[in-house]
Amino acid sequence: MDRDGHHALERAARAPAVDDADGGGERRAAAGEGSLALAAQKTLTFRTRGRGTQEVTAELQRAVAACGIRTGVATVFLQHTSASLVLCENAAPAVRQDLETIISRLAPDGDPAYVHDDEGPDDMAAHARSVLTTNSLQIPVADGRLALGTWQGIYLWEHRRAPHTRSLVVTVIG
Repeated sequence: MDRDGHHALERAARAPAVDDADGGGERRAAAGEGSLALAAQKTLTFRTRGRGTQEVTAELQRAVAACGIRTGVATVFLQHTSASLVLCENAAPAVRQDLETIISRLAPDGDPAYVHDDEGPDDMAAHARSVLTTNSLQIPVADGRLALGTWQGIYLWEHRRAPHTRSLVVTVIG
């Protein structure tokens, strides 16, 4: 407590919203007057290698740690309709390989029943795979880190055959 009887978090919550001056996509905002909730947001960009999974856990952990919020929840949102996010086993790559096999059976490339193929035979399949999985995850934040289990990792799952640039919006509220 300070000499006015306010806790450090209360002082931070009363501070005005601040944008990141370097344009790196980070924003911090305080909740309403007297509230203890804080929020921070950052957009991360990744270049995929084409169809398959790419672990993004370390980058997300760094973004969460940098925001300064020790306890709360992080929402990770993928701004695309032909890729997805998965919280998955991170020790055995065969798990992700098997998931690719399963999803390719559910939504095969070039199915003649598809009407939408504007960008090629993998176009509609990629959209279907995205809908069958998810584009957003919520993960608890504890001690300034994502509270993941021992064998959990967060993966960006590209459903298109060609490489793409993908954006993830990370919002932490605590």
